[in-house]
Amino acid sequence: MKIAIGIDVGISTTKIVGISQGKVISPLWIKATDPVTSLYGAFGKFLHDNHIDLPDVERVMLTGVGAAYINSPIYGLPTQKADEFLADGLGAQFESQLKHMIVVSMGTGTSLVSYHDGEIAHLGGIGIGGGTLNGLSRLLLNTDDIKQISHMALLGDISNINLSIGDISARPLSGLPMDATASLFANAQGNASREDIALGLICMVLQAIGSAAILSSLKSGTRDFVLIGNLSRLPQCREVYTKLEKLYDVRFVIPENSEYCTAIGAALSYVNQQQAAVAAQCKQVLL
Repeated sequence: MKIAIGIDVGISTTKIVGISQGKVISPLWIKATDPVTSLYGAFGKFLHDNHIDLPDVERVMLTGVGAAYINSPIYGLPTQKADEFLADGLGAQFESQLKHMIVVSMGTGTSLVSYHDGEIAHLGGIGIGGGTLNGLSRLLLNTDDIKQISHMALLGDISNINLSIGDISARPLSGLPMDATASLFANAQGNASREDIALGLICMVLQAIGSAAILSSLKSGTRDFVLIGNLSRLPQCREVYTKLEKLYDVRFVIPENSEYCTAIGAALSYVNQQQAAVAAQCKQVLL
């Protein structure tokens, strides 16, 4: 059984998955001090944990910003690089099974990719993402441990940080309910608790990303947004994006393997190449 391996190489975190017979095999991630170390650590652990020998690997597909640091075959195996935005689209479609969507890749920053019946295009992005949350948390909370930040946020009260429509108006405004956010961090006081600050930071980043995604879809008719990347696993996503869904009549989808979608898409890009090549050969034979 041959396997295609997709590896999403970040600056310090690498995610790896296998694709064989149309199924995702054992996604995992490794964190290290540099992309080369994290890539080889992830690759070695993936092979070991799944009892895969090197001859079983048909192709290694690299993507992500850290892939630029890798310029030689991985352990002598056939190795290629996949366009990151293409990988985002393919992975999100595979996991969500949607035919029309905007893929919201929430990494260090955020990129937006449209997917329409197999056509994939990069729409743009914003410099707000996990890196923003980490940096502000280091300044305000003295930690960038995302698990600790998320846990603190579960105990926070967002009304102590954000200003809502209900805080500034006696009645709902046109299209805006009383609990809609009027201004991020406008209600924060100097003695705000760490828990409230943590929740405020997470909500600020998630709301900014959600708003950018919705604005990117104007006049396109797209109503489905697929969230991928590490931030999509934050428990606060459900509450923040459920409110945006109701406010704008859209749908935010978080696939089961959302944080691995780019790695999945990288592997799928090779699988698709092979399928296209076989189809072309069959067509040539028929002609």
